[in-house]
Amino acid sequence: MTEEAIEKENAAITKAYKELLKVSYRTLSSDDKKLIRKAFDVALDGHREQRRKSGEAYIFHPIAVARIVAQEIGLDATSIAAALLHDVVEDSDDYSIDDIEQLFGETIAKIVNGLTKISSLSKGQDMDVSLQAENFRKMLLTLNDDVRVIIIKIADRLHNMQTMDAMRPDKQVKIASETLYIYAPLAHRIGLYNIKTELEDLGLKYTEPEVYNDILNKIKESKQEQDKYIVQFSEVIENSLNKENMSYTIKGRPKSIFSIRKKMLNQGVSFDEVYDKFAIRIIYESDEINEKFLAWKIYSIVTDHFRPNPIRLRDWISSPKSTGYEALHITVMGPKGRWVEVQIRSQRMNEIAEKGYAAHYKYKQNGEREDNLESWINRLQEALESPQLNAVDFVEQFKLNLYSQEIFVFTPKGELKSLPKGATALDFAFSIHTEVGMKTRGAKVNGKLVPLSHILQSGDQVDILTAESARPNPNWLDYSTTARARAKIKSALKEDRKIVGEDGKEILRRKLKQLKIALNEESVNELVRYFKLKTSLDLFYRIGIGSIDNKMLKDYASSRSNAFMSFIKSKINRKTTISREELEKEEVTANYDSIVFGKEEEKLDYKLSNCCNPIPGDEVFGFLTVADGIKVHKKNCPNALSLQSNYAYRIMPAKWVDSTQQEFLVKLEVSGIDHLGLVNEITQIISSNMHVNMKSLSFETNDGLFSGKINVIVKNNTMLKRLQEKLKKINGIDKVTRV
Repeated sequence: MTEEAIEKENAAITKAYKELLKVSYRTLSSDDKKLIRKAFDVALDGHREQRRKSGEAYIFHPIAVARIVAQEIGLDATSIAAALLHDVVEDSDDYSIDDIEQLFGETIAKIVNGLTKISSLSKGQDMDVSLQAENFRKMLLTLNDDVRVIIIKIADRLHNMQTMDAMRPDKQVKIASETLYIYAPLAHRIGLYNIKTELEDLGLKYTEPEVYNDILNKIKESKQEQDKYIVQFSEVIENSLNKENMSYTIKGRPKSIFSIRKKMLNQGVSFDEVYDKFAIRIIYESDEINEKFLAWKIYSIVTDHFRPNPIRLRDWISSPKSTGYEALHITVMGPKGRWVEVQIRSQRMNEIAEKGYAAHYKYKQNGEREDNLESWINRLQEALESPQLNAVDFVEQFKLNLYSQEIFVFTPKGELKSLPKGATALDFAFSIHTEVGMKTRGAKVNGKLVPLSHILQSGDQVDILTAESARPNPNWLDYSTTARARAKIKSALKEDRKIVGEDGKEILRRKLKQLKIALNEESVNELVRYFKLKTSLDLFYRIGIGSIDNKMLKDYASSRSNAFMSFIKSKINRKTTISREELEKEEVTANYDSIVFGKEEEKLDYKLSNCCNPIPGDEVFGFLTVADGIKVHKKNCPNALSLQSNYAYRIMPAKWVDSTQQEFLVKLEVSGIDHLGLVNEITQIISSNMHVNMKSLSFETNDGLFSGKINVIVKNNTMLKRLQEKLKKINGIDKVTRV
C-alpha cells in the first residue's frame, strides 16, 4: 500500500472508533471510555497484519461488532471492550488469555475466552461424522458462563453475514444455513428481534437468492402505496389520541422478507395474496404505574375506529413472553377492507423489544424475582450437560423450542408457568422437575383426569400425579415436545436399553453356540446387516426383548451356509453373477441419469430424497449419506438447513442437465369453492391442454367448499408451474400447492 492509502485507511479506522463511542446506547463514563480505548489499542495491535477477504484492514470487523453490541443490543462498556477483543487471542500470537486477564481483569478475560473457544470449534472438521451439532451444544454451554458470550457471538455473526459477498458461494450457503438454523432462533430467544429479523433476511439472501431478490423488488415497488396507506390509517386514530393528551409516535413497520416468504409457503399464496405485509406500531410515553392502563386505553381508541379480529388479540402485557417481551397485539379491519396488525407498546416495552436482554436489565429492579431468561438458561444447562443425548437430536429439538410460541399454565398452587405452544401434560411434568417427570403416572387438567399426551392451553391448571414405580417408556417420546422432556426420556430409555442389551448378548451367545456359530465381531456384523439394523446394541436389545426369536436366527444360519455354497459354486464355474439388488440398482441409475455433481459436472449414482421429491428444473444439491450413497434434495427442502449447517462437508453442488426422457410423479393439493362441473374442468386442463398424465384424483366437499389431491406425471418444473397457473385460473379454485 502507498503512504497515501495507509494514511487514508488510518483516518477511516479512527473515524469508525469515534462513531462507536457516539452511538452507544448506555451513557459512557470517562472510565468506560478509557477501558474501551485500551481494548481498541490492543485489538489494533493484535490485528495489525491481518486483512479480511474483501481486502480491508481486519480491525474494521471488531469495531463493527462492538458497534452492534453498543448501539443495536445496548450492552455496557465491559461488553464493548470484550467485542473489540473477541478475535485477538485466536488470531494473534502476541496475546494469550492470561495477558487479557492481566490487562482487563477476570470478567473480560472470561468473555473473550468463551468467544475464543466458540471460534476454535469450527476448525478442522472434515470427517465422516458431524461435529457441528456437538459444537453448537458446546457453544450453548457458554450461556451459563456469561450470556454476553452468546450475545457478542450473535453480533459477530450479524456482521459476518452483512459482509459475506467476497466469500465463495459454497461458504456463503454453509454460513447462511448455520445462521438460519441456530443463530437467528437464538437471537429470537434472547429477545433481539431486530437482529433476528436481519439474520433471517440475510440467511435467505444467500440460501435462496432468487426468491429473496424477487420479494425485495416487489416490496420496493409497493412501498409508496404502503406508506400512503399507513398515513391514511394513522390519521383516523391520531385525533382521538390527541384529545386524550397522550404523548406517542405511530410507525409503519414492513414485515421482513423472510416472514413474507414463510407466509407464502405456509399459506400456499403469492406475494400479492399475503395481506399483512406490514404492521403499525403505537409507542406511548408513560410511567410504569400507568403503562397497563394506557395500553388498554389505546386499544379501546383503535377498536372504536376499526373492527378487531377477536381471535387475533395477543396480550403480552398481563403475561410477558419468557424473553421479557411485553406488548398488546391486535389485528383490525383497516381502510379498503384490509387486515392490519397494530402493536401497542410503551417506550420501556419498545426498548426491551429492540434491545432484548440489555434493556430488560436496565429496567430490572433490585430484589425482583428471578428473570425468565435466567431460569431458562438454568433449565437449558441441565439438558446440555446430559452426556447420553445425541447432539444432532438435541440441537433439532432445541431449535424448535427457541422459535415456538408460548402458552401460560398454572400449577395447583397458582404459580404461572411458561411452555411452548403444543406442549403436553408430560412436558409440564418435566418442566416442574426431572424427578417429577420420571415418576409421572397421570395428570389432571382443570380437575379432570387426562392422558399424558393431552395438549395444554393457556389458562389450564395442571396437577401431576406421581408414583415411585412409574418409569418412562418409548411411547413417552410421542407424548412430549420440549427439548428438556425428550432429552430426559431418551436418556432414561437408553439406560434401560443397555441393561436389556447386556442380557440379550448373553442369550445370543448361547443360541449361536447351539447353531455352531461363534459370537465374534464378524458374526455380530453379519447379524446386524442381515436384520437391517444400525448397531450391535440394536441387535442385542431385540434379542433381549424377544423380537428376534429362534426361528429367525435359524433362518440366518441357513442363509449363511447357502451363501457359502454359492461362493464355492462361483469359484468352481469361474463365473460371477450380478445379484437382483445390483440389477435393481443399475436400473435406478439408468433411469436417473440427468443430474451432474460438482464443478466437473460428474455423473454419479444417486437417489432422489423422499422428503422433498425434486423434479427437473428444481434447484437441488447432493448429500452424501453414510449408508445410502448420494441423496438429492431441493434447495428449499425442509431438511436443507439442517443438512447444510450440520454436515456442510457432505454437501455436493448439483444441477439438472438433461431430463427430456424422464417423467416424475408430483402431488398437488387444490382447494376452493365447489360448483357443478369443477372436476371435469380440472381433468380437461390436465389431460387435454397440458398433455400431462394424471395418475389419480380425489376430492372432498363440505358446505360448498372443496379440497382435492391430484397426482400427475410431469417431465420438468416448467411444465408443472404452467399446469399450476392454468389450474388457478379455473373459476372457484383458490389455492394450488405442490406437496
